[in-house]
Amino acid sequence: MKVTYYGHSCFAVEAGGKNLLFDPYITPNELARHIDVDAIAADYIFVSHAHFDHMTDVARIAKNTGAKVLGNWELYQYFNGIGLQHTHPINPGGQFQFDFGTVKCVIAQHSSSLPDGSYGGVASGFVFDTPDGNFYYSGDTALTLDMQLIPKFIQPDFAVFPIGDGLTMGVSEAIEAAKMVKVNKVLGVHYDTFPFIKTDHDKAIETFKKEGITLYLPETGATIEI
Repeated sequence: MKVTYYGHSCFAVEAGGKNLLFDPYITPNELARHIDVDAIAADYIFVSHAHFDHMTDVARIAKNTGAKVLGNWELYQYFNGIGLQHTHPINPGGQFQFDFGTVKCVIAQHSSSLPDGSYGGVASGFVFDTPDGNFYYSGDTALTLDMQLIPKFIQPDFAVFPIGDGLTMGVSEAIEAAKMVKVNKVLGVHYDTFPFIKTDHDKAIETFKKEGITLYLPETGATIEI
């Protein structure tokens, strides 16, 4: 599957003939300053939770592209309230069929609040079953035994996990998550953007490799095949 990394936890996957975009936080990110946010293609935008570093550019990209925006009930209400026209609610446990395939929402162990501090609903992850392959994006999360349930519903070909530690899983926890989900390919996200989540890339890749897992850490703006 073709995956483009836009920095922090923002990435896009081409699946089922559609562009699926996740957690767009680009314009404030110094590491993504060379990315033209207005040139990003999106048919769907998935928002894992309400923190600013996962939704800053949602409205801008949605208005540019006409993308359908999905998130928990509170995010659904928030995006409707700021005038987005194409929205869809999805809470943990829920599953929907779209023209690119199936998406199931799952729980993430993390806090969530809107930029004004109000309640942002529960943090979530998403599992996809598409004609081009399956994948799991955990969103911001701690390691949780709930991840053992993922392959009971949809067996991913790869997973997208935070590895920056401090606010989410670090490298060792992400390795355990990969084992629970039964994948040997991981795209790492949520690292380097802020001083407290700086990550040693070579060490992280080598640590994953020792466990038989390939860790992908593409350059910001790069498109890779997983």
